[in-house]
Amino acid sequence: MTKIVLTLILAAGAAFGQYTSAAAGAPPSELNAAITAMLQKDGIKILNGDKVVCEIWLRAVAPGGPKSVEDSVSLPNIPQGALLGAIRFPAKGADRRGNPIAAGVYTLRYSNFPQNGDHQGVAPQRDFMLISKAADDQNANATPSFKDLVAMSEKATGAPHPGVFSFWKQDANFKPGLEKEGENDWILHTKLGDIPIALIVIGKVEG
Repeated sequence: MTKIVLTLILAAGAAFGQYTSAAAGAPPSELNAAITAMLQKDGIKILNGDKVVCEIWLRAVAPGGPKSVEDSVSLPNIPQGALLGAIRFPAKGADRRGNPIAAGVYTLRYSNFPQNGDHQGVAPQRDFMLISKAADDQNANATPSFKDLVAMSEKATGAPHPGVFSFWKQDANFKPGLEKEGENDWILHTKLGDIPIALIVIGKVEG
C-alpha cells in the first residue's frame, strides 16, 4: 500500500492550535499567467482559528515523464524540477527545519533529497517540494536541475538550505479533508491532478 503525502510543515507559532481547511479561491496574481493556467481554479487555505496560515494551489493535471531509477521515490514518473503548485504565506512562516519563509507567493517544484547521509530519518521517501519566489520562477514548463532548484530555493529562504516540503502517495479511497495525526501533524487529504495525496500542512520535526 503506497502513501502519497505532500509534506508542508509550517511555523504557525509556538503552540499548535486547532486547524481547519477551507476554499482559498483563485491562484494569486503574483504568479506567471502560464503557471496559473496549470493550477486548480480553487485552492485550499489552512486556518488556525480565523488566521490564515497558508494557501495552496496544486496542479490540475499532475506532470509526468519517464520512470525514475532513483531509490526510495514514491512518485518516480514526476520529473526533477517539474512544477507541482504554488503556496502563499500571508505572514512569515518556516519549513520543517526552521528555515524562514517571508510572507509572499512561492512556486512548488519537485525534487528528491540526496542520499549523502545528511538526511537520515527526515522521511521514509525522498520526494520533496522546494519553494521558489514567484517573481524568480516564470517558466511553467521549466525543469531545473537539482543544483539550480536548490539555489532558487535558498534564495527564497535566505538561508543555506532550501525550503522543503516532503510528500508521498496515498490510497485512492482517501477521505478529503484535514485531520490531526500524532502529537503535532495536521494532514490535508487532497489531490495533485488525479493523484490522491496527503499533505502535512502543520507539523514539527523532533530532535
